[in-house]
Amino acid sequence: MEQAILRAAAEELTASGYAGMTMDKVAQRAGTNKNAIYRRWPQRAALGVAAYKYLADARIPTPDTGSLRGDALDLLRRANATWSSPRGAILRDLLSAAADEPALLELLRAQAGGGAMNAAWFTLISRAVARGEAPPEAVQPRVAALPMMLLRGEYALRGVPAVPDEILVEIVDEIFLPLVRGRGMTD
Repeated sequence: MEQAILRAAAEELTASGYAGMTMDKVAQRAGTNKNAIYRRWPQRAALGVAAYKYLADARIPTPDTGSLRGDALDLLRRANATWSSPRGAILRDLLSAAADEPALLELLRAQAGGGAMNAAWFTLISRAVARGEAPPEAVQPRVAALPMMLLRGEYALRGVPAVPDEILVEIVDEIFLPLVRGRGMTD
């Protein structure tokens, strides 16, 4: 039932946006009633964020190009393409709604700290360690989160859903790779 509700909510987000997503519409799509939804998600904001996470996590393949630089660029480019796609429009819609719904912003912040995207970055760094491209100390939560945080910052700074590729290359070459490779160094 939970998967049916998440799928229905994701479909409703895609079709109507967050503003148009109602518990009634989701219940109808899922073939259930609102009580079944409210038992799992006590508010519309929680369901909206869970549905977005369901959409986002379902589509994050971890690249394996054979090098940390290649993997990082591939993953950052995929994220950039996703955020400028209709799925990215859903996230932007949720962020816009968060101005009027503080609970939504809290839920989005909580989701930003984990999930499939962070797991993908951990995998990239772990593979780099196994290949001898990075020290074991590089497998650290803040290091793994950094490229996506910088990408989000570019969106906020530019106010557009797509960041130019040269900025992605700069994030990887000038910030991420030096940080990863320098993690094991001591003074």
